[in-house]
Amino acid sequence: MNVLMISPGYPAEQQFFARGLAQVGAKVVGLGDQARHALPDIARDALAAYYQVDFADDDGVAATVAGIADRIPIHRVECLWEPYMILAAQLREMLGLPGLTVAETIPFRDKEAMKERLDAAGIRTPRHAATRTAEGVRKAAVSVGFPIIVKPIAGAGSADTYRADGEEDLERVIPLLEHVTEVTVEEFVEGEDYTFDTLCIDGEIRYFNIAYYRPRALVGRENEWISPQTVALRDVNAPELAAGRRMGEAVLRALGFRTGLTHMEWYRKADGEAVFGEIAARPPGAHTVDLMNFAEAVCHGRFTQTVERKYNAAWIFKRAEGQGRIRRIEGLEAILAEYAPHLCVVDLLPVGAPRRNWKQTLISDGMVILRHPDLQRTLEMADRVATHLRMFAG
Repeated sequence: MNVLMISPGYPAEQQFFARGLAQVGAKVVGLGDQARHALPDIARDALAAYYQVDFADDDGVAATVAGIADRIPIHRVECLWEPYMILAAQLREMLGLPGLTVAETIPFRDKEAMKERLDAAGIRTPRHAATRTAEGVRKAAVSVGFPIIVKPIAGAGSADTYRADGEEDLERVIPLLEHVTEVTVEEFVEGEDYTFDTLCIDGEIRYFNIAYYRPRALVGRENEWISPQTVALRDVNAPELAAGRRMGEAVLRALGFRTGLTHMEWYRKADGEAVFGEIAARPPGAHTVDLMNFAEAVCHGRFTQTVERKYNAAWIFKRAEGQGRIRRIEGLEAILAEYAPHLCVVDLLPVGAPRRNWKQTLISDGMVILRHPDLQRTLEMADRVATHLRMFAG
């Protein structure tokens, strides 16, 4: 099978999907805007061929892919990065290949179309409205009712996402979104942020993961001093998660998703009600997909992995204090000594490296991944890493 993979080298996790496809026997043809020599080694080694394109030139990309297809039979077009999912759908339609069409992809990218489809299916979504103007945002806020969330209609993650608790707050937020063409204004739901992540084959969920964010994603996005956490839960059948799981299954049916990875976010209110947040037809980011075998599902329509949920796992993302280059790291030796049996990954920027922009990447200046069978113990260790492991820049 020949798989055309869009952007196999960026973001960084894409290289592992390219490798996975190659490992199950696919010939992976890469299509990206990086020069071949700039690709990560893992991606470059996994590719049977690579073509550099300008993704801003739609006609040029289509012509390049048509030329590739004349020489190499393409059986699948895969894209796991949100900005180019519509492009992938257009190429599938052009080549007559299976997978999400443009019409099927739009509800996964357009948050308003997404919620309208789910409203029609009877799924609880936040009250919402879309607009392209500042005055439209003000009117939508009145209609939806404060507090509200304002975010790009085709955004990813929580980038350019703001909460407004009243009119004064809203006037502070509106100028921050002047570069965004269209936004959705929606009800702010009080509750906890959860995910429902799946690997599907022909419409059947073959693997799923439920995680939650500590603190809520928007809080972590707005406060640099916080070390955000993602906690993947061992007991995915816990009664308090049942409503979210049922809703996730209903969302996939309503949107007609067939094969591949999905990442859904939902809210669990204090009374147990599950409220839909948003969904993407892509994997969750920040290394949450390490246990999902995407390649086998895409290439061979099967999932043969044995799933045994032994642990809860926590991802703790670190942000250095200060600006400039990393000058020192404190508390790491104690963490390593105390938690060594439970640590899976310690990946921090080294001393001398420039800080990353914490607003543009959740991974920020590094991460620690740990695991434990007991949830409370997992959370205790995660909080210790969050508070006692410190990075300083200057």
